[in-house]
This record gives sequence, structure tokens and C-alpha cells, in this order.
Amino acid sequence: MHAPPPTLVPGLSVVVPVYKSEALLPELARRLADVLARGAEPWEVLFVVDGSPDGSWDVVRELARREPRIRGIRLSRNFGQHNALLCGIRAARHAVVATLDDDLQHPPEELPRLLAALDDDIDAVYGTPEVERHGFARDVASQLTKYVLQGAMGAETARMVSAFRVFRTRLRDAFANYAGQFVSIDVLLTWGTTRFRAVRVRHDPRPQGTSNYGWRKLVTHALNMVTGFSALPLKLASVVGFGFTLFGIGVLIYVLVRYVTTGGPVQGFTFLASVIAIFSGAQLFALGILGEYLARVHFRVLDRPPYAIGERTEATS
Repeated sequence: MHAPPPTLVPGLSVVVPVYKSEALLPELARRLADVLARGAEPWEVLFVVDGSPDGSWDVVRELARREPRIRGIRLSRNFGQHNALLCGIRAARHAVVATLDDDLQHPPEELPRLLAALDDDIDAVYGTPEVERHGFARDVASQLTKYVLQGAMGAETARMVSAFRVFRTRLRDAFANYAGQFVSIDVLLTWGTTRFRAVRVRHDPRPQGTSNYGWRKLVTHALNMVTGFSALPLKLASVVGFGFTLFGIGVLIYVLVRYVTTGGPVQGFTFLASVIAIFSGAQLFALGILGEYLARVHFRVLDRPPYAIGERTEATS
């Protein structure tokens, strides 16, 4: 499939979170520059190095030295992919923001397809892979994250989200004051719009190495997302509590009927122990959910920032 002709946009900022990808950055920068030179003016590329332990920052500085429209930001430590994206989005200078991964699985040549779908009625477009290039466990975890996101976003498009996205920069005004430690760019975007779209794009295999965003991180991100941006777990705890209340009433009715019909109480230690274990488990489940929310309130009180910038390639004014 051939990519359509590049779509002109009134300025494009491409944000790329970087972690352990020093060998891939030169190729990514070259391909981005080729696409952007034909499809966007003005343009810039922001590489946000998320505490990468390799030489990624040195590569970004060299790329920025050669091309002034490439900018680099180094975070003081590893904060996470979405936190790095938030930093880059807030630093973007142009009217449209594009985000993609640093591993070349999101082909820069597919950017025009996303930009073409960003019409007057749409504020954000996701590039959904035609064929996933991850392992089975990673794919399952990714699908779990999308189902959780669908509950948080309340939109069918949530099941087609990916890290390959374009959106109007003005959407960041809706979360300009967000300072939470747990970040989900996709949820934050829903604070500014409900006009989403998804298009199918090519998804290339990773040229080398393995993904730094495995299934464990995806599951953790899904849990952080659902507890950090929705009350769904609390509602689930309420439903579980109500359900076990009905179960308890049913058990009481059973005991009373058994007593009336047989003239004696229900016999058996196993029955009593099972009922106690079920109700204790339900209580601990609810307490665990409440504890998770209390922990998030605690972290918000600490006022820990979502990221901290250690260095930039350009001088700040």
C-alpha cells in the first residue's frame, strides 16, 4: 500500500519519547525530516529522553546540532512513557502535535494518513496497526489496556488507540494544570474533546532489540489509568458489596427454612467456613480498592511532579 500524498498542516510538532534507542534515532530522524519537509511547514521534532541509561542523549544532542528544527529534552530520571510525552506536548510550538514511538515500528511515512483524517470535525486521530507486531502476551496486555481505556473514555474509538496519534495542540489547555504523578495522555485528551477518529496504518517489525514496554508495564498502566482517572473500581466494590449482601440474605433465608422444615440448624463446619471466607474476601477486596485511592490521594498531597527536566538542547528564554 502506497502512502497518500503528504497533507499540509499549519505547523507540526512531532514528540518522540526516547528510551534505550540510540542506534535507531539517526534513522528515525532522517525519515521524519524527509516526510515533514514535504508535508508540514513549519515543523519540529522533540526527542524527550526519559532517563535512558545508554547514549541516547548524546545522539539527540548531535542530531539537534545538525538540524535546528530538532530539539532535545532530557528528563532527570525515568518517569515513564506517558510522562515524557506530557513534557514534550507542553513544549510543542506548533498547531498540531504528532506522537510516535522511538523503535521505528510506527513508520513516519504513515503520518500523512493521520494528518489527512484530521479534518474540521475531528480533533485527534489514532493510527491503528493493520497487523500487530508484538508477542502474544504483549498483545493480550495491550487489549486489556484498551478495554480499560474504553471505560475511562466512554468512546468506542478507545479500543483503537495507539501511541501513534496526531491531535490539535490546543487540546493541551484542558490539562494545562494537571500535576499528577500518574499520566495517561489518551485520558487527558478526552478532557479537551470527544471528537476522535482512528485509521489503519502500517506497523513495522522492530529492527533490533525488544520493546521496553512489556505486558507487565501495560497491565500496570491499565490499573493506574482506571484508578487514577475514573471511579470504576469504587463502583465495582459497591456492586460486589451489594451482591454479597444479597447472597448473605439468601443464606439466612436458607438457614431459617432449613430450621423450620427439619427442626434443626444447618450442619457442617465446611458450610460455615466457606461463607466466612467468601465474605472476608469481599471485604478485603473493597478495602484494597479504597487503599489504592487513598494512596493516590497521598501522592497528590506530596505534590510530586509528573516529570522533571534535566537538560535541553536549546537555551531557554
